[in-house]
Amino acid sequence: MAGELELQRLSKDIVNQLAAIVKTAQIHDPANVAVVSSIEKFIAIINPVVESEGPTKLEVVGEFFYLNETRVRYSMEYLLNFDFLIREFKRHHLGSIVFEKAARPEDMKVFLRVFIASSFMPDPYEAISDGLLQAGIHSLSVGVLRRIREEEGQYDIRKTVKTTYFNAVSFAKGVMSKMKAGERVSIRKAKRVVESMVDLILDQEEFLIGMTAIKDYDEYTYHHSVNVSILSVALGHRLGFPKNALMELGLVALFHDIGKTDIPAEILNKPSKFTEDEWKLIKRHPVWGVSAILKMKGFDMTSVRAAIVAFEHHIHEDSTGYPRTRRVEDLDLFARIVGIADQYDGMTSSRVYSRVPMPPDKALRLMMERSGTQLDPLLLKFFVNMVGVYPVGTLVMLDTKELGLVNGSTAMPDRPRVMVVMDDKGNKLDSGKMVDLSEKSPDGKYLRSIIKTLDPNKYRLNLAEFLL
Repeated sequence: MAGELELQRLSKDIVNQLAAIVKTAQIHDPANVAVVSSIEKFIAIINPVVESEGPTKLEVVGEFFYLNETRVRYSMEYLLNFDFLIREFKRHHLGSIVFEKAARPEDMKVFLRVFIASSFMPDPYEAISDGLLQAGIHSLSVGVLRRIREEEGQYDIRKTVKTTYFNAVSFAKGVMSKMKAGERVSIRKAKRVVESMVDLILDQEEFLIGMTAIKDYDEYTYHHSVNVSILSVALGHRLGFPKNALMELGLVALFHDIGKTDIPAEILNKPSKFTEDEWKLIKRHPVWGVSAILKMKGFDMTSVRAAIVAFEHHIHEDSTGYPRTRRVEDLDLFARIVGIADQYDGMTSSRVYSRVPMPPDKALRLMMERSGTQLDPLLLKFFVNMVGVYPVGTLVMLDTKELGLVNGSTAMPDRPRVMVVMDDKGNKLDSGKMVDLSEKSPDGKYLRSIIKTLDPNKYRLNLAEFLL
């Protein structure tokens, strides 16, 4: 049997090379020399594993690949190929490929042909499965993508998610209140709060990200700190960070705006736009954040990382942000992640000086315009894929003339789960009706489709009322 570390290394290569094969086959015929070469490389990796481990199953669960029930972890160099292959699996409703015995080049060519051809079929998974069966391929088999269903225990899960979220908000409020009062705060006490969030993101990512859509105008600063922590950890999770790194990322993100405790309340809560002098004061909060963190009890290397992130999260990729520095080296990875989460949550929140929040889809479009200048383009790509084409909380109009709030994702990024909150006659529903936009009628047509996004403020809809 292959060692665990060796299998982990090989599993990365298996996914990476399978992605390379599919990409190449989408351009060339499976008999093309480039495709044949990619197949040979793949077989050289997968067959020794099959011979050692027996039937080998590569499966998509959520946003990750698992090889024989073990999650495949990967480094930055593999990100684009992993992301591509997950999207292709979901687009084809393909949940798993099982290599029953050593793969042959001919079998892989057949698989590629039926896989590519299924893209144009009403039910791509059935087309792949039937195509392999008709070709008499027995060395590999496929499984359908698992659909997320509402289970009986989901109420308890949602209750746990809500409790964890609001405990974190309460903690953030307590920390900032103590610092304003001149009391010393221990960064280590935040670890239990962050660990609870990390555990939920590892197990219930979608629910916890959904909580960040529920904004609180009166306590924006505290909710913002927790939202940025959740979004940062979720992005780190998508990037394959181990749990200890996610813990550190969550902690530093939670304290990214701690310097704002030094800004006078009458300025921070000013209902109109800042004057030039007030804006200069606001821009000092990254520097004050460093000072605040360095004064905390229990100083360690996480404190150093938190200070770096507090200082850098507004600098931008092209150094056009603040504070202005002479630095030429790259921004800290955690600072780049927190910078993306900070912008997104800030734009989609109602604040004292910006009462009307930006719709999530519009915020993402604006962030994409800033890709490569203000924001890291690769990290932003993964963030957009994480929150979805229509993020949770987006108000949409359906072709049935119903209005709905996006409540979660499905296997198809542009066809989320939606809670219908207004019927086709314009009547508000007391309790939303959940619909899955990926569902089809017996004749293969989608039951509902999104026509456009809308501003929930114009319809006086309380997101918390429905999403909680």
